[in-house]
Amino acid sequence: MSYLSDVFSRSYVYLFLLAIIFTSCHRGDYNYAEWQVYGGTKNARHYSALKEINTANVSKLTVAWTYHTGDADTALHTQIQCNPIVIDGTLYGTSPKMKLFALDAGTGKQQWLFDPAVAIKVDTAAGTDPAALFSNTGRGVTYWTDGKNDKRIFYTAAHYLLCINATDGRPVGSFGNDGHVDLHDGLGADRKDRFITSNTPGIIYKDLLIVGSRVAEDATAAPGHIRAYDVRTGKIRWTFHTIPQPGEFGYESLEDKDAWKHLGGANCWAGMSLDEKTGTVFVPTGAIAADFYGGSRLGDGLFGNCILALDAATGKRIWHFQTVHHDLWDRDPPSAPVLVSIKKDGKDIDALAQTTKAGFIFLLDRTTGKPIYPVEERPVPATSDLAGEQPSPTQPVPTWPKPFVRQVLTEKDLNDLVPDSEYIALKRRLAGLKTGDIFTPPSRQGTVIFPGFDGGAEWGGPAYDPASDILYVNASEMPWILTMIAVKDKAAHKEDYLEAGKRLYRQNCMSCHGPERKGGGNYPSLLSVNKKYSDATFHQLLSAGRGMMPAFNRLTEQEQHAIAAFILEQKDQHAKPFVASSSEDDRYLHLPYTNTGYHKFLTREGYPAVKPPWGTLTAIDLNTGAVVWKDTLGDYPEFKAKGIHTGTENYGGPVVTAGGLLFIAATKDSKIRAFDKKTGVLLWEADLPASGFATPAVYQKDGKEYVVIACGGGKLKTTSGDAYVAFALPSQKK
Repeated sequence: MSYLSDVFSRSYVYLFLLAIIFTSCHRGDYNYAEWQVYGGTKNARHYSALKEINTANVSKLTVAWTYHTGDADTALHTQIQCNPIVIDGTLYGTSPKMKLFALDAGTGKQQWLFDPAVAIKVDTAAGTDPAALFSNTGRGVTYWTDGKNDKRIFYTAAHYLLCINATDGRPVGSFGNDGHVDLHDGLGADRKDRFITSNTPGIIYKDLLIVGSRVAEDATAAPGHIRAYDVRTGKIRWTFHTIPQPGEFGYESLEDKDAWKHLGGANCWAGMSLDEKTGTVFVPTGAIAADFYGGSRLGDGLFGNCILALDAATGKRIWHFQTVHHDLWDRDPPSAPVLVSIKKDGKDIDALAQTTKAGFIFLLDRTTGKPIYPVEERPVPATSDLAGEQPSPTQPVPTWPKPFVRQVLTEKDLNDLVPDSEYIALKRRLAGLKTGDIFTPPSRQGTVIFPGFDGGAEWGGPAYDPASDILYVNASEMPWILTMIAVKDKAAHKEDYLEAGKRLYRQNCMSCHGPERKGGGNYPSLLSVNKKYSDATFHQLLSAGRGMMPAFNRLTEQEQHAIAAFILEQKDQHAKPFVASSSEDDRYLHLPYTNTGYHKFLTREGYPAVKPPWGTLTAIDLNTGAVVWKDTLGDYPEFKAKGIHTGTENYGGPVVTAGGLLFIAATKDSKIRAFDKKTGVLLWEADLPASGFATPAVYQKDGKEYVVIACGGGKLKTTSGDAYVAFALPSQKK
């Protein structure tokens, strides 16, 4: 009897385990013990089931290995925003100049290195470094295998989608043109010269690689088509037009019925998530360009600022939900929606959670796109002092969960850590700006954008714990000031190269480099740039773009010479007569307003004009919408020494683990931290060689758990770095 009882007992155990496996598969869950895709799994949860590192021993973490890429460039403000992946014990990541590498995940030893600047032959002007053309910032790579010997890594450098053999680091010749395809292909012949790349990796569905793109955010933007490529051949299998064309759903959402021919944007730059069980890909889209002035794109503007649910096999729209109508603030969804399973009113609901730059969480039914909690169309300020602008009279506002950041800057919110004289000056400055509503339109007077252009939530994305249904989101609380100015139309009188160059600079360059060419943030100063660029290399820069800068191929040769005469201070060219070209008659390309640049609202000392916290970490129970805990994230050393915990702006997301931990770097102060996921108590922190503006990856190799973070710096005036640092528990002595 004891034998039979034992057999039956073991049978019940096996059946129980099979039931768990079946349920897991049915719910579309993933292998949380590995880190095989950007964000950990295709549902974008940033979750690891590993628990060797836990609340009891995390304080013992030490550096296991460090890998230096060797190509950080302070002059170019290079960064590493990469969330690396780990497949079969090999870690794949990218360098500041978009070299792809494979490392032994247990030792950090390099196995191979691929350099796109060497592999892809591009025409460059004399003296131009080809590697600089490939220094766009990458956030990760994509892996595909046929389950046998065909193993591939996909990623984007410049405007090329690359397919690399995961075993030896060589281009896969059968894919596209000797291992790469041009992202311009399929956009239309008239868009071949527009800037396009992809910061965030695509996602695999069966034998399809579904990708979005990063495009310019001005009137020159390329269209943000979502495309699916055949993983073997590189051929486009389907395309979804995010700016609908005649006969397509959403075409009526723009008042000008010819606008689709000219407008760009509505691109997926933030990444995607995938429900493999239903074959549905969820795509967040950016604003229709240009940012901040919408007179050429009147109407709600589908599919800008949307969450799209598409059939992953065909690209057909299943549903959409627009988070901002006629966006004038660059408030597009910054990261992939997280696929969650919550309980509400006694029912299990497959849902998605979309965090936003504004600090909202849109919690939607994954099947229908309907809000789980009510979303109100709230009346907002709907008048503008910009001729031709028509702001939307209402905007969608979730009633629950509540915003996880402050959204309106008032006098009582101003920074009180500064001297009284500075505080009075801040009040005077605020009184001269437009504020009071998160949807106050851009103005010539100056409008406070709070939280700022970078969020709120940002591209790092939140983490979700499936064991507790808690969502963890890090956020910045930095006010910015948006000031619009009129752009002088082409002069009725004769212009010389200097005047034309100034006008073209205002139209094309000032929004990033500022009215005085001093730059700011991640945009460099253009003063004395003639010491770095010759006429030939400057024209190469305009034609090819670099890093954050798009290409300006649409400018005529004479227009490029006029800008060069102004920026390079070519005094011998200033008096040369300028004849306006016919291209300047295009009302879609030459808008009547531009902005004076991306300016943070700061104190004279360079601190945020708002009182702390300047960075936060919030845990939200999605079953109830309630905040479980909230903490300040990051420190300024000078305030920390005084016992003041301020937080800092932060870029990069968290990872939550079954070991009871939340890992996050992201802060300006060059640290990585581990919090107790239940209480928010800080359990461990370590210094990094440069700020880790990226999302960690958690994985195991040979039974040992590791946490790795890319330390690229380069943002927030921090030094550019080149390191990947992995942490683990000390090995036990035998």
